[in-house]
Amino acid sequence: MLNVAIKAARAAGAIINRAALDVEAVRISQKQVNDFVTEVDHASEEAIIETLLTAYPNHGILAEESGQSRGNAHSDHIWIIDPLDGTTNFIHGFPVYCVSIALAVAGRVEQAVIYDPTRNDLFTATRGRGAYLNERRIRVSKRTRLQECLISTGFPFRKGDNFPLYLAMMSDVMQRTAGLRRPGAAALDLAYVAAGFADGFFETGLQPWDVAAGSLLVTEAGGLVGNFTGESDFLHQNECLAGAPRIYGQLVALLGKYSKFAGVADKVAVSAATSQPLSLSADPATE
Repeated sequence: MLNVAIKAARAAGAIINRAALDVEAVRISQKQVNDFVTEVDHASEEAIIETLLTAYPNHGILAEESGQSRGNAHSDHIWIIDPLDGTTNFIHGFPVYCVSIALAVAGRVEQAVIYDPTRNDLFTATRGRGAYLNERRIRVSKRTRLQECLISTGFPFRKGDNFPLYLAMMSDVMQRTAGLRRPGAAALDLAYVAAGFADGFFETGLQPWDVAAGSLLVTEAGGLVGNFTGESDFLHQNECLAGAPRIYGQLVALLGKYSKFAGVADKVAVSAATSQPLSLSADPATE
């Protein structure tokens, strides 16, 4: 199954790379403010689904652009697909985007592939068998002190997002770390945590296709993934926190109060500090 997912990801990557040669000719539409989809997203997704369903016609599909309209929606085996994570980067020619494919069996992610077509980097993981970058075993960072860490995140970009709350979170993290980065593709951010290129990652508003594959890469590389309060059941909760174990714990202590699952006292304190009603956007981050 992993090999089929790799074949699908590379097919999608070939479509993306061809389009990137003349990105100004790519047709773009807007799902909502600052939320773009291109003909490349659709072509990439079609190539992935065709490859997967040819091999496994009874499996289900959960894809960013077509949802659950393809495959067997009642199957225990569901492929979770983001055909082009980082579309905004892609249409600007900014070379940070990827293909993300995960297989969930009975609700648990068992296989993961993230493919970066600009660098030909292939991240793979199978539950219980470790995580790999181009067939080389990868592990999360060994850093244990938050002030030495590089942390990645995503910025709010939609009308209705709680900007003061994001600014408060970023302020807390920036003052306690070596740096904060916003590459623009959550799946690749998680893959980089798995490889030890970044020490941690946090973001709200994410959907399962943004984080499913990356979450398995992180855990198979020895890291932890959950929501901001540290609970592991995060896939459908619109907030994701990941990192090496010691760093993960420190980020939970720092960001837990901003979680929509935080206690009342924490929510009141955060609301007062930001002078805003406390609400994290639940809109899907489908960049």
